Order: sequence, then structure tokens, then C-alpha cells
Amino acid sequence: MVLSFFFVGSLYTRVKFLEKELATYTGGSKVAGVRVEAKGNDTNQQEPSQPSAVTPELKGEIKLTTEDHVNGKKDARILLFEYSDMECPYCKKFHPTAQKIVDSYKGDVAWVYRHLPLPFHANAAKEAEASECANELGGNTAFWKFVNALFVKTNSGGTGIALSDLPNLAKEAGVNESKFTSCLESGKYAERVISDADTAASLGVSGTPGNILLDTKTGKTKLMPGAYPYEDFKKAIDEMLTN
Repeated sequence: MVLSFFFVGSLYTRVKFLEKELATYTGGSKVAGVRVEAKGNDTNQQEPSQPSAVTPELKGEIKLTTEDHVNGKKDARILLFEYSDMECPYCKKFHPTAQKIVDSYKGDVAWVYRHLPLPFHANAAKEAEASECANELGGNTAFWKFVNALFVKTNSGGTGIALSDLPNLAKEAGVNESKFTSCLESGKYAERVISDADTAASLGVSGTPGNILLDTKTGKTKLMPGAYPYEDFKKAIDEMLTN
């Protein structure tokens, strides 16, 4: 029964993504921040991968909100916003890099996690909802414990971890398993996940991990899509800090 609730909730969320994003389909459109090009009866969905050789530009303004999940000091000068998919193999690869950045800069950089589950990753949207349930029941610490554990244990690719295993991860994060299951079955955070994805699209983030550096002192931003290595982020951050 629990598994069936998870499946229905996950399917509902993915359908909502597709309904919202495909409403303006005109032969080539965005689906949850992913560019889809029509080629006859085929579609080409791009999952971010290695860093882009072309320097992209951020569209619009990004800022920290009260609903954001922050790893580090909220008043850090540099904020690293990551739009992430919990079933994306490149997000799994990037996860320890982001933590290394926070640890290395000792209060100067904070990591902000936002959701961008791709529709072709079957479990990603429900996993994102699960992290919000962990946050509701255990706060920011439980959120990060849950996300960290999930990225360690998932094999990625869409169904890298069974939805039925999510309550166990929540328990490891210090969250009441029964309350977590009720929260997840309710689907109460489906719209929150969709809202993050909509924001990503409005900013020009077209895949995961979609990374944005914000210098809160100067307002300067840098969009860095893909699993850039630590050294590339260090160079960009150091340039911001010297201004």
C-alpha cells in the first residue's frame, strides 16, 4: 500500500511538470528546465553533463529566500545555488565537490540546495518531496542528512534507490519514520518542488546540476552549469572575493 502511494504521488508530480511546461510547446520547448527539440517523432532531452564550453548568462535575479536549504552561514558573502536532481549521476558526482567548497572557504561560501527533478528520472520528484518532509520534521540538519545519505546510496539514473527505502533514510536522518511516511504519501510538497523547477527555468538553468554563484556584496553572478571540478569553482570564487 505504501509503495502504491509513492508511485501515484511520483506519477502525479511528473504529470504536473509536463502539463505546465508543455502548455507552450511549439516544436521545441522546455520540460522542467530541460530543452526538448522535436525531430520527427523523436525528442532529444538533454541531461547536464560535463561543464559547458560556452559561458551561459543568468536570466533575472537570484536571491536567498526563507524557504531555502542552506549548508553554511546564511550571511556568507558568496552563495552557491545548486539546482539538483537526486537521480542525476552528475549531481551525485558534484555533491562532495560542493561540500568541499563550503568547508574550504570557512564561512565565506554557503551552499543553497534547490530542486530540479528531470521528468525522465522516475523517482527524482518524489525523492525531492521526501527531502522536504525530512526538513519539516527535523529541520535543516535533517534535510541535509537525508540528502547526503540519498546521494551516497543511490545508483542514479532514475530509480537508483527504491521509493520504499526512503523512510529508512529519513530514520537515519533522525526523523520519525511514521510521520515521514504520512507526509510523503500526502504529496503536500509536490507544488514546492515544481516551484523550484519553474524558478530554475526562469533563470535560464536548463539542466542539473545547475550552479549559480552569487556575490552578495557586489550582486555579481556566475552561471556554471554542469559538474565543474573544485578548481574551477575556486577560481571563480576567488575572483569574486578579491573585488
